[in-house]
Amino acid sequence: MFIVEMPIRWYGPADPTDPTYRHFERIVNLCLHAGVFAAVNSGAWFVQEMRQPFPADRLPWITGIWFGVLLVQFIAVLVQRPGPIEPAE
Repeated sequence: MFIVEMPIRWYGPADPTDPTYRHFERIVNLCLHAGVFAAVNSGAWFVQEMRQPFPADRLPWITGIWFGVLLVQFIAVLVQRPGPIEPAE
């Protein structure tokens, strides 16, 4: 049986000084970056296979460098993750 968690939601006013809000913002930016990476690269490779408009040796480099940047952003999101919130007494 799979356990499905609800998606992240933000209730209340946006407070840029709140660490949880900033982490949520970084996650959203990472997801947007990954989506653009997937869409652009899949389209570029599809066009490359159909018509080969790009020089043969450049597209793998572009994909690899962009993936490296995406990986660095992913690691930065993990490192900057806030600690657990202690309940107020």
